[in-house]
Amino acid sequence: MRDLNIDAMRARQSRPSVARVYSYVLGGRDNYGVDKEVGDFFMGDLPGSELLAITNRQAMLRAARNMANVGIKQIIDMGCGLPTDVNVHDELRKVHPDARVVYVDNDPFVVAHGRALLAVDDNIAVFEAEVGDPASIAGNPEVQRLIDFDQPVGIIFGAVLSFLEDKEDPAGVVRFWAERLAPDSRVYISHFRTGHTQNREAAATERKILEAFGRGTWRTDAEIEAMFGDLELLPPGVQPCAEWQPDASAVEHELNDYELLIVSGIARKA
Repeated sequence: MRDLNIDAMRARQSRPSVARVYSYVLGGRDNYGVDKEVGDFFMGDLPGSELLAITNRQAMLRAARNMANVGIKQIIDMGCGLPTDVNVHDELRKVHPDARVVYVDNDPFVVAHGRALLAVDDNIAVFEAEVGDPASIAGNPEVQRLIDFDQPVGIIFGAVLSFLEDKEDPAGVVRFWAERLAPDSRVYISHFRTGHTQNREAAATERKILEAFGRGTWRTDAEIEAMFGDLELLPPGVQPCAEWQPDASAVEHELNDYELLIVSGIARKA
């Protein structure tokens, strides 16, 4: 009898992974040939499209710093992806050395690497789950061990809601967590954006993502804002990741079409 685990691994290696392609574009080496093919298409055939990944990652790390600076010491990173040189817990622990972080991803390859590289102590956990099934995440022993929902919590949705279809109710996923958060908690969302630019590059990017991964939903600014529900959306609202709460050292420039395709925002639980 064939080893089902081996079959499953081979199947995963034959299909590109969002997390592995994302990591490859960011300069990571934990990927397969099929991931490189997709990443090379973006960087070669659509030069500049790598800024989708780069500006998304940079904004997400700024969000983690934002959370740390308002006193949040515990974060759940939904759809965390593969580790990079700087990760959410690195930013959080610059301010709170005892901070607790739970990383969640649905890719077992990502989880295995995350456990090896991110889980450096007992205050960091990495486990496999579907972001679209928040009850299973909330009930996971690692969340119950590390996250105190009576205290402010940070929730990060770094582009992952873009891969939930409308029927999977991404707004309901956000609402599930919002209802459980203590006052002064924060929810950060970045998301693929439509309705702002409809040029050839935007269409090609959307088409390639759908072709490679089988899913991906672009939403308008208003639809993305609506995902925050009753949470208080903080200034500057939903903005392109490249412009969202920039570092003081950031150089102002005119955003290219790809930088306009991904936006982010952060909200507070009153």
